[in-house]
Amino acid sequence: MAEPNPLPDQDLCSRPRLAPYCTRVREMVSDERFQHIQRVARLAESIALANRFPASDVDAACLAAVLHDAARDLPAEELLRLAPPENGLEERHPLSVHGRAARVIAESWGVEDAAVLEAIEGHVFGVVPDNRVGIAVYIADVCEPGRGVNDDIRDLAMRDLGAAYERAVASKVQYLRSKGKSVHPATLRVYEQIAHRT
Repeated sequence: MAEPNPLPDQDLCSRPRLAPYCTRVREMVSDERFQHIQRVARLAESIALANRFPASDVDAACLAAVLHDAARDLPAEELLRLAPPENGLEERHPLSVHGRAARVIAESWGVEDAAVLEAIEGHVFGVVPDNRVGIAVYIADVCEPGRGVNDDIRDLAMRDLGAAYERAVASKVQYLRSKGKSVHPATLRVYEQIAHRT
């Protein structure tokens, strides 16, 4: 069996399956945001390959990463129209629903793969611990090189996906708590699910 290629193509958006989505997303976000999206997609693919995902899951991780921030630059009113708030935290912080809004957009563009849709929505608050595609995208989003943080999580993700996810979620919860900010109930559920698995 051949070893997976640890260095994915630099221009994922030239791939036929991703190109139409890249074009649509590029029209909705700033140049800076689109560069972030490309870095997340490359890293999500690298994580998936390093963890020997089946080819279909590697593709799903790439597509979810391309789409994950499609709604990130939308005005608050549009975010809340696409993804009505489910609690007070979301009402106070409309940007918190951008993952759910991006999922709605992806569905409107014909994306039907549940793994892709769950990863798009879950990149903000986390995904269930057995959703490897969602975990790859979540980790890639929090530690892509352009952020300049969480290099330890990125390195760990290449060797131990579960441990990297546990560290990423715990880091987010600890950071928010240290700043006196509310932690979204969905993130707390994921945090507790992970804690009970170890």
